[in-house]
Amino acid sequence: MSEIKGKLIAIGGAEDKGTILEKALAIHHNLNFFGLGILRRIVDEAGGVLARIEVVTTASMIPFEVGNNYLEAFGRIGCTNVDVMHIRTREDVQDEDYIERIQDCDAVMFTGGNQMRLTSIFGGTKFLRIIQQRYRNEPFTVAGTSAGAMAMSNTMIYEGDASKAHLKGEVKITTGLGFMQNVIFDSHFEKRGRFGRLSQAVGANPSCIGIGLGEDTGMLITEGNKMEAIGSGMVVIIDGHDIRHSNIADIPEGNPMSVENIRVHLCAKGNGFLVHERQFVERMAKETTPIMQDWD
Repeated sequence: MSEIKGKLIAIGGAEDKGTILEKALAIHHNLNFFGLGILRRIVDEAGGVLARIEVVTTASMIPFEVGNNYLEAFGRIGCTNVDVMHIRTREDVQDEDYIERIQDCDAVMFTGGNQMRLTSIFGGTKFLRIIQQRYRNEPFTVAGTSAGAMAMSNTMIYEGDASKAHLKGEVKITTGLGFMQNVIFDSHFEKRGRFGRLSQAVGANPSCIGIGLGEDTGMLITEGNKMEAIGSGMVVIIDGHDIRHSNIADIPEGNPMSVENIRVHLCAKGNGFLVHERQFVERMAKETTPIMQDWD
């Protein structure tokens, strides 16, 4: 298979958009070193502030509010060539204007909301095929936050109550948008306590690497393999390749699962992971999370 030339940026949700509230939260959680970092990284990877970026609000039930928030946030960075696609139905996605725009832009960003809206509206369409082809064959950037990140892979979690995620059948899986194989993304990972949810998904699909994205945190993926942690929080990697005991195939629905030898890695900014090699990388980027210094 030829090397993938595009880039994926999967974000766990609640990325800093430079609002007063988010700045206050950032300071409270010692995140003030970050400031618009993820969105700025999207702009940099797309080619800079003159890059043509399309924001797709399909997953959201408040698309105009969400779209305006991103227009303002990208505007704070200095972007002047950002637009919003309010695609609501499968009829909308066939509009020639949207087809032309997705062919001409440098990057596309899928917002948060309901990931099933993304797969049910875009699945099998010319619009999605264009994005997939451009991602594989061009230096094209595909970003997604929350639901937009969860839908990126071929295997997608679409439902699962975190409080019941240890029970077989409580985590629902379907087919995503297919930009990446053999991974499963989950978002808002620490905030919503989704370790059990992603563990069940990996336990049932041990060929996949689970990627639990914290809020205001993401993974920049190049060549379909090299993942670099970006943002202010943590990414949890769950690797099920070496699972030995697992009862998930044999127990009745609603019973607790039992799995042995899942491997877990924790990635902060600058750390990375190689998907094909299943290998943690301490320095995937030049810049890593600041280290506390001793003071005299």
